[in-house]
Amino acid sequence: MVDMLRSPVGVQLSVHRLGIQYPESKFCRHCFDCKLEFGLAKQRRIYIPKLSRKKVNRVVLSHLEHELVDDEEGNSQMLIRNDERIVGLRDEKFFVPPWGNLDESLKSRANTVPTDSGRVSCILEPRLHFLEERDEEVLSKRILNLSRTNKVNSAFDLYMSMEVSGLQPNLHACNSLIACFLRNEFFGEALKVFELMKKYGVTSGHTYSLILKAVARVLGCDSAVEMFLELESESRLRKDFDVIVYNTMISICGIDNNWIVAEKIWRSLNKNGHQATAITYGLLVGIFMRSGQSELAIDVYNEMVENKLEPREDMMQAIISASTKEGNWSLALSVFKSMLDCGFSPNSVAYNSLINSLGKAGEIKLAFWVFDLMKSSDKKPDEYTWNALLNALYKGGRYSDALWLFENIKMKQKSQLNSHLYNTALMCCQRLGLWDKSVQILWQMESGGTVVSVESYNLVIDTCEVARAPKVALQVYEHMVHKSCMPNTFTYLSLIRSCIWGSLWPEVEQIVDTVPPDVSLYNAAIHGMCLRGKIMSAKKLYMKMRDSGLKPDGKTRALMLQNLKRDSVRLRKRFPTRRRRPLDERQL
Repeated sequence: MVDMLRSPVGVQLSVHRLGIQYPESKFCRHCFDCKLEFGLAKQRRIYIPKLSRKKVNRVVLSHLEHELVDDEEGNSQMLIRNDERIVGLRDEKFFVPPWGNLDESLKSRANTVPTDSGRVSCILEPRLHFLEERDEEVLSKRILNLSRTNKVNSAFDLYMSMEVSGLQPNLHACNSLIACFLRNEFFGEALKVFELMKKYGVTSGHTYSLILKAVARVLGCDSAVEMFLELESESRLRKDFDVIVYNTMISICGIDNNWIVAEKIWRSLNKNGHQATAITYGLLVGIFMRSGQSELAIDVYNEMVENKLEPREDMMQAIISASTKEGNWSLALSVFKSMLDCGFSPNSVAYNSLINSLGKAGEIKLAFWVFDLMKSSDKKPDEYTWNALLNALYKGGRYSDALWLFENIKMKQKSQLNSHLYNTALMCCQRLGLWDKSVQILWQMESGGTVVSVESYNLVIDTCEVARAPKVALQVYEHMVHKSCMPNTFTYLSLIRSCIWGSLWPEVEQIVDTVPPDVSLYNAAIHGMCLRGKIMSAKKLYMKMRDSGLKPDGKTRALMLQNLKRDSVRLRKRFPTRRRRPLDERQL
């Protein structure tokens, strides 16, 4: 029996639990003098039946110098490739003695089997093998090959057998085993191996990246962030964190666009002395841009340039958009020129945003320079481009040039006309007082099928007010009502001012009477009447306003006090003997 135990044959057992009491047996204690490491026993009575080539019982004898049992492929036969003589066994049943008869060193080895991490339970139940091969590199290569071929059970069995035997696989094998577990959805087993790797201090940045991505996928991004913070505090002592771990965590934050945590990780990366890579900056810019944090995206770009890293094309286009949103057209133009120098081709969004930013800043020449570059490239101007150019000309006070450009668009790119372009042209007509041109554009909008909003009608009525054409304004108002477009307060204000300048007082009173009581309309009408000398009409309208429960503004009160006092003095001089009640200012 001693010779059998000393032969290159081991017992493959299943892990069950520790602390099992076994009945006494008549097994010879001297059989264990060789002090071979059998691992843990699952059954109370483990017996060894007669071994055959065709059938292997639950407890299998195997020569583990070569390969393990291939359970994944359903091969129930053992792979024995050596030339040694197969050990013959008798039909007798041999019982393993109680654990109390084992050596103390074996007990300590049994306690090295890790428990579950407490987060996710394990599915696989490893079977321990006696390992005659003691070379850790050879065994690590076997784990690596088994993991690459997705032999999950065999790889896990060999790993746990090495663990209870006091052998440690190398880092490459452990990482490959964790990746194998994660590919096959064995999350608990991956965590178990990870905890053992942390215990022995053989982790790397790739190990942390694998686990953090798995935690984010299974338990959520918040759990991954919590785990990262714990690991980061521990890694400061071991110094096994690298920039790959930070990049992984930043990409996890990008799943939920959690820019707050991403910014903290970025600051922590710099604080801990790690050098960010181009991938780090690209991830940060993407998260900050999607979250609307343009200022942070610009800060990331500036740091990247300071570290002499070359940004990618998509990052430069994102920085152009971020700079234009922040109103930093100089930075946007600088990045745009850098793209051209690097041979990159900006997309239409970059062109349009830069043209729009330059137009808002009053840099009309630069805006049209960028527009010329856009035309010379393979990018075609669209409605956003034309809108940016028209707005640039309008903000620059070049209203005639804007109308000329609008007519050019209407002739060559009529399909790209929209309500924004029409409204910009109407605003230019308002500035120039071209009421006939504004009416013509309004008619073109209606005939072209463009939806005419109340703002468009208001612009035409405002143009009539500037051009002192109140009757045309009233006609536009009637046409507006006929088109079932509801006027708003700005429409009535413009109409009242137009009628006041045209001395159409009945129309003013009619507008005020037909519209629901509005303090803005009363104030505008009273102001106009006072300025045009219609004091009595203003007084009448003012009393009507007070009777409606509306409170006038300060300017209206001042005008009424001034004109009513002047009227009171004139009446006293005309009728000196008549006693009049003094004017009570509180009633105003």
